[in-house]
Amino acid sequence: MFLTSRVFRWAGPLAVTLLAAVLRLWNLGAPHSLVFDETFYVKDAWTLFNLGYESTWPEGADALFAAGQTDVFLSDPSFVVHPPLGKWLIALGMAFGGTEHSWSWRIATALIGVLAVVLVMLIAQRLFRSTVLAVIAGFLFAIDGNAIVMSRVALLDNSVMFFTLLGFGAVLLDRDWHANRLTLRLTQARDAGRDPGWGPTLWWRPWLLAAGLAFGLACSVKWSGIYFLAAFGVYLIVVDALARRRAGLPFWLSAAVLKQAPATFLLIVPVSVATYLVSWTGWFVTQGGYYRDWATTPGAAWTGTLAWVPDTVQSFWHYQMAAYTYHVGLSTPHPYQANPLTWLFMTRPTSMYYRGSSLGENGCDVTTCSEAISGIANPLIWWAATAALVYLGYRLARYREWQVGLILMGLVAGYLPWLMYLNRTVFQFYTIAFEPYLLLGLTFVLGLLLPRARWVVVGFLVAAALISAYFYPLWTGIQTPFPFWQLHIWLPSWR
Repeated sequence: MFLTSRVFRWAGPLAVTLLAAVLRLWNLGAPHSLVFDETFYVKDAWTLFNLGYESTWPEGADALFAAGQTDVFLSDPSFVVHPPLGKWLIALGMAFGGTEHSWSWRIATALIGVLAVVLVMLIAQRLFRSTVLAVIAGFLFAIDGNAIVMSRVALLDNSVMFFTLLGFGAVLLDRDWHANRLTLRLTQARDAGRDPGWGPTLWWRPWLLAAGLAFGLACSVKWSGIYFLAAFGVYLIVVDALARRRAGLPFWLSAAVLKQAPATFLLIVPVSVATYLVSWTGWFVTQGGYYRDWATTPGAAWTGTLAWVPDTVQSFWHYQMAAYTYHVGLSTPHPYQANPLTWLFMTRPTSMYYRGSSLGENGCDVTTCSEAISGIANPLIWWAATAALVYLGYRLARYREWQVGLILMGLVAGYLPWLMYLNRTVFQFYTIAFEPYLLLGLTFVLGLLLPRARWVVVGFLVAAALISAYFYPLWTGIQTPFPFWQLHIWLPSWR
């Protein structure tokens, strides 16, 4: 069969990659205006590129920026609460394509979205040992509306998703690396007549260094990356404990917690911290950044036992504390905020952009027209993945499958921490950080159905593709008749 042929092994993933690229790159410059939080991140990215820090802009700067007047920024620093890396990536796109082109504001985010689809397929191949399931996982991610929208607007969350997915992949690769070397070390000890006792401490685990780097990059885009660092740090301890128990070590739990866990910590956390600090290089090497000279103001510097700390470090720490205070206290009402308890049901997707027109305006050739960028995931994919999540919980409890446990840990890292912030102003599009794991879970369930109900799986994929085609205009700002837009409002809260 073609699906098991050598040709499909490269043709299938290539076709999905090309599909993802077309859906994300086609007409990327529309609309030629800053949409939603692009008003912050695009302008911040440009001042970061020019000054080394984010500065303020005059009133009406969005219209000026869209008109090509991108040099009107001021030198006064702006208080920004997200680290610089995501904005540096946006800035690279503008440096390449020119700020006069709106596609260049978004090209870095779009390319990251395409690479994420490729990465999902690579991870699925490793998880399931099946090219068919890898292609299904990539296809679902390629055509989903949440993933498409977040790849076509210059926000930070797509970068968080990509770097945490890289970290997830590194943890996945470390699993076999760790198991093989633990077995080898124990075999060598037993063959030499030695009691392995607690077992060895494994220091050379390159994939953990890679995971630390990836999670550090995620934290350098948004602080929410630290949830993945913490969750997978715990996961690695649990995996090590279970591996030692399977190997017959009597003190497997204490060995995992007291012996291997400190080494794992030193392999991951210092790399993550160093990566985060490097991302702030622009702030450190310039003098204009926000709070850059805070410690030199009268009465501000630390005293006592911490008085020796350099002023720059004191100022940096003060800035981080100010950003933290802002994050935990953010509760400004927004018409499109969505309580995390509702995210899996997608009751309040984010409207990124909307413009209505009457006959003759902006090319509208009917009575009324709409142009929208709505963060509505493909409803069939999203709700099916939510249902699959419930089954995965049962599956893990019943069969203890490690693939299911790893997928669910991605969901734990990306979703559960937000339940601590039910009163914060948060949005549905934050779900992009854990969407890959939702789709991997859905793919796992489809893989169980495939041998017995192949045509059900095929029908599901065809229906998902048709629904994506139906919603695509609302994901990309294509002008449509207003009644067409109304037909896509399946729930009253989607307005």
